[in-house]
Amino acid sequence: MSNCPYAAPPFEDGLAISVAVVGRDERGELVITACNGPFLQMVGATHADVPTFPVTFDSLVPDGWRRALRETLKACLAPDAAPHEQACEIPDVEDDAQHWCLSLQPVTQTRGGAAVREILATGVKAVKTEKAAKAAPASPLADELQASAARYRAVVDSAYDAIVAIDQQHNITLFNRAAENLFGYTSAEVLGQPIEMLLPERFRAGHSQRVRQFANTVQMSERQVTPPRMDGSNSVYGRHRNGSVIPVEIAISKIDVNGVTEFTAVVRDITDRAQLMEQLKKQAGTDALTGLPNRREFLDFVDKALGADDVLSAFILDIDFFKKINDSYGHDAGDEVLRVLGKVGLSVMQDSNVFARWGGEEFVAALPGADANVARKVAEQLRQRIEQHDFEHAWRLEAIPFTVSIGVVTREAGERDVDALMKRADRALYRAKQLGRNRVEVG
Repeated sequence: MSNCPYAAPPFEDGLAISVAVVGRDERGELVITACNGPFLQMVGATHADVPTFPVTFDSLVPDGWRRALRETLKACLAPDAAPHEQACEIPDVEDDAQHWCLSLQPVTQTRGGAAVREILATGVKAVKTEKAAKAAPASPLADELQASAARYRAVVDSAYDAIVAIDQQHNITLFNRAAENLFGYTSAEVLGQPIEMLLPERFRAGHSQRVRQFANTVQMSERQVTPPRMDGSNSVYGRHRNGSVIPVEIAISKIDVNGVTEFTAVVRDITDRAQLMEQLKKQAGTDALTGLPNRREFLDFVDKALGADDVLSAFILDIDFFKKINDSYGHDAGDEVLRVLGKVGLSVMQDSNVFARWGGEEFVAALPGADANVARKVAEQLRQRIEQHDFEHAWRLEAIPFTVSIGVVTREAGERDVDALMKRADRALYRAKQLGRNRVEVG
């Protein structure tokens, strides 16, 4: 890399980093396929000058340093060119005292089965100082400028988390290596493209408006004086190149560079955490012995069902003389009976129904859309299969005959209280036991 005898402004004063991707078109002419706002500022252009990408190099780059930069770019794009970075210096089009130090990094990617070579150009705006002007080409000041630019690229590219920046038009201006790994795109493919390409389709509509609203919120203002944080409230979803949805967490910073607003997001893949949370949530609602939904999960389901005015029936059942089973065969055999009942209960349920363990030897069922007659038939079918031992099961010990008593209820018009519904079912179950067990009673 050549030395650049200019002093870069400190980071806290707003370091302008220009980014552009340069390649060749079908005729071999140089074209800019993507760039950010600082690059347009560097060449003295505006977003209005670039209606769409790619744009020809000659139409965007000013005459003052077009030729020198063109020759350097062509040399970098040559098939036999070295794969390492090159550097060049160009004067600022607006201020003769300021210059840009450009780093030109060759990037090769495959398109349509063919290798395509492009140049990722990153530039740092520098001010030529009197001290720097007198310094030797290999002065410590020049070395420090190069080191600062290299340090910036190294930090961004070696970051464990993805880093993505967008400009005021919400086009991507920065895309580090972790972002490439997370989303499946190369930086050359996304620079200059709308940020919506990294979002699932269902989240794209109105995203630009939400970004503007977010930029003006009190929360965004507070984040300018407090470190960006990652927590559950920042959990969103991204979209991989293959179409898969990625749960992510983001910390967003708003940056004003020379009057231009940009946003930088640190994006963290939380797929493993999301899967763990889903697993824990499932475990919290599952009975460990039978694998059925537990009491809490059942009550949540019925409570939501009662929020609508649709027909709903439920029943509660109890294994007859279960204590005798435990006393006669042992608790391991009793557990096996509970597992058998869970298996048979599921076999008679429809897809929309829920069969759950209520606690102990009691089980419950919710049947959305079923009136009292349908619910009674389902309960009777279950009772008969248990009584007749009409099921297949590989008993761990020995086959144990047992029966069940069932109480069935149907919601009353306007009934919303799940506790009241289940109390009525429990009274119907008590009546079934009082009348001799191994029967179904409707309450």
